[in-house]
Amino acid sequence: MNAFLYLLTVLIWGSTWIAIKWQLGVVPAPVSIAVRFWIAAVVLLLILVVMRKPVRPPRAAWRYLLAQGAALFCCNFLCFYYASQWVPSGLVAVVFSTAPLWNSINGKIFLGRTIQPQVILGALFGLTGIVLLFLPQMRGHWGDAAMLRGLGLAFLGTLFFSTGSLLSSRMQSLGLTPWLTNTWAMFFGAAILTVIGLVLGLPFEIDPSPLYIGSLLYLAIPGSVIGFTAYLLLVGKLGPERAAYCTVLFPVVALTISTFYEDYVWNLLAVAGLACVLGGNLIAFMPARRKLKAVAV
Repeated sequence: MNAFLYLLTVLIWGSTWIAIKWQLGVVPAPVSIAVRFWIAAVVLLLILVVMRKPVRPPRAAWRYLLAQGAALFCCNFLCFYYASQWVPSGLVAVVFSTAPLWNSINGKIFLGRTIQPQVILGALFGLTGIVLLFLPQMRGHWGDAAMLRGLGLAFLGTLFFSTGSLLSSRMQSLGLTPWLTNTWAMFFGAAILTVIGLVLGLPFEIDPSPLYIGSLLYLAIPGSVIGFTAYLLLVGKLGPERAAYCTVLFPVVALTISTFYEDYVWNLLAVAGLACVLGGNLIAFMPARRKLKAVAV
């Protein structure tokens, strides 16, 4: 079951980066994200009703749901949507693949967990790989504030994602399932984004083009309802550090898609960089990987 959830998460989230790219343009990012999570939250609520599951969380969970909605379903996606305006989607996925490292660091800060030495070594490999992957893109753009801003936003979005993962882990320890917590956290995230859009005077109009509507539905249902539920189920089963290991494989899928749709060009530096990112995460989480295999069998 765990292996299936991993594969499902990798294939869905590895392909959502290009769908995010297709959302950019006519519709402001906060509006696109808000509509995405309104749709996803309603679908999840209907699933709970059909399955006759509880739909009201206990009072102790509301503050965590609000925090998760703001971090995971609002700030996280604002960062990645705007980052994708300036950075190829495949490279944004590479930055996101550092999530296991941030989960370990945040776990140490907020939960008192021990950081193993191999995590530090893996982090050095991973950061080296990101530099190598970005070097070809940055040639002639070191003074390009937009490119640097996109890179910074991608890292910030990964931190918000890590925070949301830890909050989900906390709520699952209270006995709440991701089906329930995702429903309300997505409602909160969508509501916050809607308020932001109204305050900024953004037009809540949807692009009727097939590309926009298709990518919106893909992001809302497979990307949000299925992808987030599968991932956060793994968080509950394996912990945030081990669950985030699946993000290591996202760049493989995302950069492959980016090669065809964004004309991403591979060279020796890019190949070496991707190898460092993957190798760094393998070094950092090899013990967890072995445990995962044992559980999956």
